[in-house]
Amino acid sequence: MREVAFKGGPVATMDAARSFTDAVTVRGGRVAAVGDAAVRARLNPSTEVIDLGGRLLLPGFHDAHVHPVYGGIERLRCDLTECLDATDCLRLIAEFRPDAGWVLGGGWDMGQFPHGTPDRAALDAVTGDRPAYLLNRDHHGAWVNSAALRLAGIDRDTPDPPDGRIERDTAGEPAGILHEGATRMVEHVLPPASAQEYLAGLLEGQRYLHSCGVTSWHDAIIGPYLGYDDTLETYLTADRQSLLTGKVRGALWWDRARGREQIEELRHRRSRARGRRFRADAVKIMQDGVCENFTAALQLPYLGNHGRGMSFVDPDVLSAVVPELAADGFQLHFHAIGDQAVRDVLDALAAATTGRDLRHQIAHVQVVHPSDVPRFHELGVTATIQPRWAVNDAAMTELTVPHLGHRRAGWQYPFRSLRAAGAVLAAGSDWPVSDADPMQAVHVAVNRREPDTDDAPFLPEQALDLVDALAAYTAGSAWVNHVDGDTGTVEVGKAADLVVLDRDPFSLPPEEIGQCRVDLTMVDGVVVHER
Repeated sequence: MREVAFKGGPVATMDAARSFTDAVTVRGGRVAAVGDAAVRARLNPSTEVIDLGGRLLLPGFHDAHVHPVYGGIERLRCDLTECLDATDCLRLIAEFRPDAGWVLGGGWDMGQFPHGTPDRAALDAVTGDRPAYLLNRDHHGAWVNSAALRLAGIDRDTPDPPDGRIERDTAGEPAGILHEGATRMVEHVLPPASAQEYLAGLLEGQRYLHSCGVTSWHDAIIGPYLGYDDTLETYLTADRQSLLTGKVRGALWWDRARGREQIEELRHRRSRARGRRFRADAVKIMQDGVCENFTAALQLPYLGNHGRGMSFVDPDVLSAVVPELAADGFQLHFHAIGDQAVRDVLDALAAATTGRDLRHQIAHVQVVHPSDVPRFHELGVTATIQPRWAVNDAAMTELTVPHLGHRRAGWQYPFRSLRAAGAVLAAGSDWPVSDADPMQAVHVAVNRREPDTDDAPFLPEQALDLVDALAAYTAGSAWVNHVDGDTGTVEVGKAADLVVLDRDPFSLPPEEIGQCRVDLTMVDGVVVHER
């Protein structure tokens, strides 16, 4: 049986005491010894010794909210995530030559376009008669051209759906952006992707996550969404064929167009989602949209006559179905951006006291009324944060703060306040909404600005200490997803899910944390990525 010893560098165990040690032995896929004395006592001629050379060893990262199938497929399609500006986006779209007629892909950044809304005329100019459907970076809208609108039958007389909006020009014609539920109006004409493409997307997403040090993750949507098919079969196939090297928990999608009649269907889907490395015990409810397009649900209206946003699930319905789902043993995983959405979810969870250890979580928690911050700890609700968003980028300075107003803008991403109030913090990337690299996210959590920029930090009083940011991405995320007994910390008997960084971030100035890269990723003692 292969035995590997890591020596010569610091080890952040992320255990309850957040202790450090100096050596680890791995045998049979488990952590067999911790600490130099225990490791030296086990050394034998067959032990493979890896010299850390001062590099940091820590538990594998656990992404608590991510969409790797979507991210992988987008990387295989027209990928706009690395575009620098609107001109760059249009250039890449013009160069993309798909085998089929449609131009599919996404990743464009709302902050790179005036008012966050590119128009169909610019897209028409580079796509011609080929219909185009390109999701934006946050996956709450799509950029479509005239050909796609024509095929979908969307014109000036088409009404907005209850949970979305068709962006319109000054003449009332569809302008080329479909927000939220309006994206579903195109789904019936989109070309279906094959099972092989979905599997290829998952494997590409998994490869990329491993390269970022992610050993396990929570896929936050298992169900049809934004033109994508249900990915349950994709995961089950990968697991059956031993292609799934990461450890995956999934959240079954709650269809907001339906009601409690879907609960029995969710029970059946949960019973099927029982694989060796994949299972889905949670239900994902998206309660609102995003601030940038005025669909995040707020207690008071946006400035500029933009309304109060959208509550996708009526609060009365939410308060009825959440206790029923919890009583049935489902963990609840919510998307909540605005302060009204956060409060509605907390109110619903307050009525869902079952005495069972379900570990409900609210992801994103962007605008949180100060009076709701202590309720996370009081109700035992985990705050699943996306640190990359807590920066002064264009989406924040041009599309969000001006419409929230100064006082309410100061309630955003209250990471330190939640931590101080006793809330459990988990962390995720929401990739492909934002990049999946945990160390980039940790950098932002600590510095409240992007790496390699001199932007003013965003609400720096809400910054986390480095150890708390890393704990959120390891022990915290493992805890909320019920895998803390097996992974998330470096302790004897736990799975050898480990990451070696190319340097020790605890020895760096805070502004250099984002320079850390992943040298090695190990799952159950098997190397799944090596730089």
